[in-house]
Amino acid sequence: MSEAVKIDFNFIEQKLANHDPLNRDDAIGLLKISNQSDEFYRLMCIANSLSRNEYGNKGYIFAQIGLNAEPCTGGCRFCSLAQSNFSVEYPYRLTVDEAVKAGLDICRSEISDLFLMTTADYPFEHVINIATKLRKSIPKSIRLVANIGDFTYEQAMQLKVSGFSGAYHIHRLNEGIDTDLSPDRRIDTLNNIHKAGLELYYCVEPIGPEHTYEALVDEMLRARKYGVDVMAAMRRVPVPGTDMEKRGTITLLELTKIAAVTRLVTRPKRSMNVHEPTEMALLAGVNQLYAEYGANPRDTLAQTSKGRGSSIQRVKQMLENANYIV
Repeated sequence: MSEAVKIDFNFIEQKLANHDPLNRDDAIGLLKISNQSDEFYRLMCIANSLSRNEYGNKGYIFAQIGLNAEPCTGGCRFCSLAQSNFSVEYPYRLTVDEAVKAGLDICRSEISDLFLMTTADYPFEHVINIATKLRKSIPKSIRLVANIGDFTYEQAMQLKVSGFSGAYHIHRLNEGIDTDLSPDRRIDTLNNIHKAGLELYYCVEPIGPEHTYEALVDEMLRARKYGVDVMAAMRRVPVPGTDMEKRGTITLLELTKIAAVTRLVTRPKRSMNVHEPTEMALLAGVNQLYAEYGANPRDTLAQTSKGRGSSIQRVKQMLENANYIV
C-alpha cells in the first residue's frame, strides 16, 4: 500500500496551525508515504505533537462489554458473530442483572467511557433497561456509549434519556459488499446520532490490504463532517477459515501510519484511538485504548478477556509507558 512520495510538511504543519482542514489530496499524499522513509517518522512526530498539545497529554481508557454472542443477521464477513461465520465457542446473552453487574465491576477501575456492545439483532429495550440501571449507579464522570445496530431518531433520543452520552457508529469500508447492511441506513443512523446531540465515536474500519487509500480518506472526511468527538483506526482481524482470511491483514506499521493521518485529517475533539491496542501508535497521535470484556467480533472465545481483548491494567500500563496521564 505504501510508495515513495515527497510531502511538503511545512505546508501541512502550517495548515494544522491555522486550523485549516487538510483536503482529500493532502490526506491521500500522506497515506502514500513509504513506511521505511524519513517522511514516515516526520508524520508520526507531527501527529504525536498535535495530540500531546491539544489533549494536554491526557490518556484515556475505554472499556467495552459484549452483551451477547449470538448469530447475527448483519452478515459482516469479517465477524465471528455473523450468522454465516459464527465461530464463537458458545452462544450466550447476558441477563440485564448480569450486564449491570459486569458494568459496575468495570466502572470501579480507571476508565472514562463504558461501551455496551450488541449484535444488530439484540433487543433495543434491553439496551435501554441496562443503561437506565447502570446510569443510576456508576460515577457521573463515566460516559455510557452505545455500540449497537442501526436506530431511528426517536430511539436515539431514548438512548440519551436512558443515560447514554454517545454512540459508536460507522459506515464501514465496503459497507453493503462485505456486509449485508444498508449503507444508506448506516448513514441515516449517523444523522440520527448527530441530530439527537449524542457524542459520535467513529472509526475507519475494518482496514484490509485491499482497501484503497481513497476509500480510507472517504471515511475520515465523513467523520470530520460530523464534527467527530472520538476517532479511531482499526485493522481487520478476519475470522479463521473464511474467505476473508485469505485477503490478509495490514501490518501494525501500516496501521500506525493510517492512525497518524486519521488524527491529522479528522482533528477529533477528545481522543484518538487505534485498534487493537499497539504501543507504536502511541507515538503517532493515539492517546486512548480499549479494554474489552465479553464477546468480541474479532475473537472466537466467548470471553475475549481470555483471548484477544486487552485488560484495563494492560492498556493503562501502555498509556503510562508512553507518558500519557491516565
